[in-house]
Amino acid sequence: MKNSLETRLGIFVALAVIAAVLILETIGGVERFQRGYRINAEFNNIQDLKEGDRVKMAGVEVGRVEKITLDETNNKVRVTMKLKKDVLVKTDSTARIKFTGLIGQNYISLDFGSGSVTATNDALLVTAEQPDFNKMMEKLDNVASGIDRMTRNFSGEKIDNLLGPFTDFLTANKEPLTASIANLRAISTQISKGEGTMGRLIYDDGLYNSAMASVSNMNSVAGDIKLAVSDARNMLDEAKNGNGTIGKLVKDDALYRESVASMTSLHEILEKINKGNGSVGKLVNDDEFLRNAKLSLQKIDKATEGLEDQGPLSVLGLVVNKLF
Repeated sequence: MKNSLETRLGIFVALAVIAAVLILETIGGVERFQRGYRINAEFNNIQDLKEGDRVKMAGVEVGRVEKITLDETNNKVRVTMKLKKDVLVKTDSTARIKFTGLIGQNYISLDFGSGSVTATNDALLVTAEQPDFNKMMEKLDNVASGIDRMTRNFSGEKIDNLLGPFTDFLTANKEPLTASIANLRAISTQISKGEGTMGRLIYDDGLYNSAMASVSNMNSVAGDIKLAVSDARNMLDEAKNGNGTIGKLVKDDALYRESVASMTSLHEILEKINKGNGSVGKLVNDDEFLRNAKLSLQKIDKATEGLEDQGPLSVLGLVVNKLF
């Protein structure tokens, strides 16, 4: 009887331990009794997240969901998470609600963050909302319904109505279409053999050689143009530096001064001529000289008329008498 009582008592203790383990696992495991710190996150929709669900960082479990409450002041759901004391979470880490598989358990995923400040107890993290799985399934269901309605619209009768005119056209023009296809086949055969204009253009090396020669000539011309541009640039550089004839003409101030002096002298000469100064001025402006010149020309004209009346010997005699 004693052994039977002890056996029953052992079985009861074992069942109590198993029940305690199951209860602890259900309400959050032994983490609830471990030391750590708490952080908070606020979501618009927690998507069936429950107290005791896991909190993970890079796939590693770092804590559990301890408490879920409604925050009516800002219409949010506040989730309190208890993390292990050796887990460091940055203040700019983002909390997201995810699920393992399509029908798996929800959990909160934390990223590492990029800042250098570590979150303290009761800190509030930034959150990011995940797409609602139920809404996604509704959209997929709507898409499937639309595809089903579209396939139903394409019944055998409607397909015949759509393709009927095209079929009639093919039947009415069977012989012309057959001839056209035969002609296209013959043309493609000639091209593949290198016959005709298109065939020669494709298979004849002469066109390629001519094109290569033209490209070579263009390259040569381009080289000559580059040399000419280089020479012109060198000439401009020489002129800019005052070297050579053009450079001296452009840069030398002596030419400018001489030109100015020459123009000044020419202006003075023309001014003197205009005023009647000097021999040339008197010749140009003196009316008496003009009258004397006219009288001299008239006397010469009369003398030549008198010479024409006398013979050559008389003229010679007059000249001799005048001279001697």
